[in-house]
Amino acid sequence: MAGRIRDEDIALVRDRTAIADVISEHVTLKSAGGGNLKGLCPFHDEKTASFTVAPARNVYFCHGCGQGGDAIKFLMDIDHLSFIEAVERLAGRSGIQLRYIEAGPAPVRQQQGQRQRLVAAHVAAAEFYADQLGTGPAQKAREFLAERGFDRATAQLYGCGFAPDAWDHLAKHLRQKGYTPQELITAGLVREARSGSLIDRFRGRLLWPIKDLTGDVIGFGARRLFDQDDGPKYLNTPETPIYKKSHVLYGVDLAKREIAKQGRVVIVEGYTDVMACHLADVPTAVATCGTSFGSDHIGVLRRLLMDSDGFTGEIIFTFDGDAAGQKAALRAFEEDQKFVGRTFIAISPDSMDPCELRLAKGDLAVRDLIARREPLVDFALRQVLSRHDLDTVEGRVDAMRRAAPLVAKIKDREKRPEYVRKLAGDLGMEIEPVQRAVAAATGRAEPPPGRPAPAESAVDSPQAMVERECLKLALQMPALAGPMFDALGAEVYRHPVHIAVREGITTAGGAASAVAGAVWIEGVRDACGDLAAKALVGELAVEPLRLDNEPDPRYVSVALARLQLASVASRIRDLKSKVQRVNPVTNKDEYLALAGELFSLEQHARALREQAVGGL
Repeated sequence: MAGRIRDEDIALVRDRTAIADVISEHVTLKSAGGGNLKGLCPFHDEKTASFTVAPARNVYFCHGCGQGGDAIKFLMDIDHLSFIEAVERLAGRSGIQLRYIEAGPAPVRQQQGQRQRLVAAHVAAAEFYADQLGTGPAQKAREFLAERGFDRATAQLYGCGFAPDAWDHLAKHLRQKGYTPQELITAGLVREARSGSLIDRFRGRLLWPIKDLTGDVIGFGARRLFDQDDGPKYLNTPETPIYKKSHVLYGVDLAKREIAKQGRVVIVEGYTDVMACHLADVPTAVATCGTSFGSDHIGVLRRLLMDSDGFTGEIIFTFDGDAAGQKAALRAFEEDQKFVGRTFIAISPDSMDPCELRLAKGDLAVRDLIARREPLVDFALRQVLSRHDLDTVEGRVDAMRRAAPLVAKIKDREKRPEYVRKLAGDLGMEIEPVQRAVAAATGRAEPPPGRPAPAESAVDSPQAMVERECLKLALQMPALAGPMFDALGAEVYRHPVHIAVREGITTAGGAASAVAGAVWIEGVRDACGDLAAKALVGELAVEPLRLDNEPDPRYVSVALARLQLASVASRIRDLKSKVQRVNPVTNKDEYLALAGELFSLEQHARALREQAVGGL
């Protein structure tokens, strides 16, 4: 590292970064009104979108898990970067040359953190492999692509390359570019031999660069070409700090916008299937990389699909028609329950994968395959029933027992009765025993009826709402709230967390001297010693104000008047109680003093009520 980044450069990065652009590379965002955007939180699993982005203030907050902050904080959390690494990445996006206090301007390479170095090494490797694809030794790789209907332009589009059948060609190439042996080993591009020398991980293979959502190259998939290669048919990058196979989907960088636009994703099994689908005008295809489709992949896709209670998309699995493909489809049905959207399966009647289908029958056949999709539950039930002899009583009963849990798992409860009837018809049984079997399985699969609903955690009393509104004004529009807000201290707030936030605003320097934006909000968050208060700052920073138009000084005046009313009313009640307990004859002076204070407070309350006319 070249040292600490100058504060003014950090501020410039924040100012020039559009947080919605950064977050939309990971989460599909839709309008939430008031200028805000909403999507599924990338930091926890949820079915109803509670992740809010406020572009005007360049901040985000999740009402479900409490995560919030600016674009720097988002990258730190989503990509596990240090603060400096996140600032450097955003600076690179905006073309900002960072300056470091100890060392002044530094070469870009010295400024990069580990992730940037590993990604850069992969980019250099991808360029090396792509260049090698045009050489003589790569003829078999070119033939492999051509035999599957992919020309040179397609190979270039997907960055296909060739790893020379040599021990250390890539290692030497990258060492000449300044990468250290440890960096190349950490990146998974090479491994260390017993002698201590570096050996290329991929040799004599056709390669596909694997990219993350943002388009960064983070790994490779390599296909065996030569008979003397005794390795697996496909070899992938090992787990590294930037490559987690359970999270990676090949082609997602190219497909993400269409997935969000169409509300549909097609999950295929291989790299060539993704290429074939995209070329056949099925641009939403993605594939797993060296692992089965799992819950982490679902998390990535649900955020792209905005798969929530309010909006449901389509998830279409394509599998080979062989036994392995059928097993994968049934496993997918188990994962299906983690989607809100509708899940389907598309299997070619000829048991061909999309690449083979396109080669044999053309682009239209691939599109027709997707169009002929069937609900995954239908396929799963059919596969279960096919394993039993339905001509015997024992076979039908056993099949019912095996199939009932599948029906019980159907998310849409309104569809279950129809599937009960369908299952009874397929089994050739009366509906009552099937209903009992499904009901029994449902009892095991679902929470018992009558379970109390979780208690609401939000404080929604009128006073709490007023307190929130005033704090929102100070956080979102400090220049407008300014001196009026600062004139009222924490004593006028009642909710303990609101008090902590109000004290944090004071510690951060007060609203009157603040400039709206992420720096101010982060300053208040840092000034709050209470974890709940820190979370609330993020929440209030993106929560819309309780009015349709732009707030003005009068609105601030009304809000602060209503805030004070509760405090003044409480003091009036206390004084009235004291006045009633004081004898006006024996304690005349005390009585008159309390009566005078009460009269003054009641006048103040009347003035506040007049100021608060119009309400929130």
